[in-house]
Amino acid sequence: MENSYDRSRTNVPVHSLSSYEMGSDDVNVVCTYGKISVWFGRQTPDVVVGQTLIAISKVDKSAVYETELICDFDSITNYESNGYVLVSYAKANNGYRAMFNVPFHSNKALFHLAENIIKELKTDDASLDIYWNGDDSDITKLSDEFKKIEGWNIKEIIYKD
Repeated sequence: MENSYDRSRTNVPVHSLSSYEMGSDDVNVVCTYGKISVWFGRQTPDVVVGQTLIAISKVDKSAVYETELICDFDSITNYESNGYVLVSYAKANNGYRAMFNVPFHSNKALFHLAENIIKELKTDDASLDIYWNGDDSDITKLSDEFKKIEGWNIKEIIYKD
């Protein structure tokens, strides 16, 4: 396998990625340093939602999705028991405004997140911004994982100047 040292010796320029976009008609994923933006269309099969989250988890277990929910107090405990990490909460007009982190190292939290995305897709598209510590090699690994999902392809690769 060729590495960056080998390429530099053969005068092939080494470019750092700015963004890497792939997916299918139903899903779009844009990877950059620090963030993975995922869009699921309403027609996304349930299994693809799970495959997408698992692929990210395989590459970076430290990835995290942050979400804000309005819920009753008992629901906060329910989310925590499903692997979500409570960051903060405050009383709101119609319940509590709770901020949670969904850690990608927790299969239980990913399963619950997938269930919530699938519920949302019954009425609307779903978008997630997942924060991670990915670099060029991690983006390549993630691309390799996504290629295993049927119907996925590369949409656009942008390199830094």
